[in-house]
Amino acid sequence: MLKTELHAHTADDPVDLIPHSSIDLIERAAALGYQVLAITLHDRYLDIEPLLPHARRCGITLIAGIEKTIEGRHVLLINFDAAAERVGTFDELRRLRQARPTGLVVAPHPFYPSTSCVGRILEQQPDLFDAVEFSAIYTFGVGAFNRTAIRWARRHGKPLVANGDVHRLVQLGRTYSLVDAAPEPDAICAAIRGGRVAIEAEPLSTWQAARLATNLAGDHLKRLVSGADRASGAEPIR
Repeated sequence: MLKTELHAHTADDPVDLIPHSSIDLIERAAALGYQVLAITLHDRYLDIEPLLPHARRCGITLIAGIEKTIEGRHVLLINFDAAAERVGTFDELRRLRQARPTGLVVAPHPFYPSTSCVGRILEQQPDLFDAVEFSAIYTFGVGAFNRTAIRWARRHGKPLVANGDVHRLVQLGRTYSLVDAAPEPDAICAAIRGGRVAIEAEPLSTWQAARLATNLAGDHLKRLVSGADRASGAEPIR
């Protein structure tokens, strides 16, 4: 069984301000016993070729990925090529899946209270999705959004994958998937589609959740201020 993370961001992300590099992420994941990792930047396809030798030395199978905004909703596209970056509609996603059947389409945090979550799209077009995410961002008392995802997956016969939605390295190691496959991208995605995946999940404490929320809110504020500074010609906040 391969310890797997399919939803992680790095400093290359064009949307979120992430403090760790892709190398940092690979090395920390390896130290925690992960064997499979996808780097999924928002709306940017990362060329993983330069990272593959280091990932292999660390015992990590690195898979190409992107967290793509499609008609305003976030979708994880795993094991696709750079064409995934150009997908803008669900009709285009359907054509991409047909052209690249070894890819994996995952609904990230699908029922969380955000307009960017796929929610109702799952009900309208369930055949577009290969798996549903169980998100690591939950606490002991707040798991309702994941429970909704579990019920939907059972009703539609879809597998669950547990992902960290990693914005800080400290998020690694608590919630992840175990995939019964050879350590090769196509085989890993096929195993998940076939349901040969189990999830391990540990909720955040209230303090951990509050700290993470504070960090992410701070990043959001810095991003807004930096954007305003660029528009005015001023130096951005570092």
